Amino acid sequence: MPAAPLIISLPIADRQTSYRFYRDGLGLETVGELADDGLPEPLQFVVNDGLRLMLIPTGGFGWVIGGRDVAPRGQSECLLGLGAATPAEADAIAERAHAAGGEVVTAPTAQPWGYAGVFADPDGHLWMVSVEPQT
Repeated sequence: MPAAPLIISLPIADRQTSYRFYRDGLGLETVGELADDGLPEPLQFVVNDGLRLMLIPTGGFGWVIGGRDVAPRGQSECLLGLGAATPAEADAIAERAHAAGGEVVTAPTAQPWGYAGVFADPDGHLWMVSVEPQT
């Protein structure tokens, strides 16, 4: 089987809002052909060489998952993680996410296991930015 990127899909309320958040807040680039609204369809971002993030409007997400309930905003079944090289970089990522419309849930701070903070995107999906302790 050829190596293909892993794709994580999340339900979203508004394509333009989510596009701006992930482009401006996290600095991710999109892939794909542009649709009538000027955004790629499907709306996918490259996280790294092996991972893409696909954002699907909530109605379409419900169809994709076979009519199962889409978790309401504020319910989290998954915590997505981003690595940062330094505490200053983690702080900057959280600040950019906030400036782009996200919510800082826990400000990045020193933890017994490293340095980390959590923010939510405009749809309430949680992201933890962390720095592993230096050995």
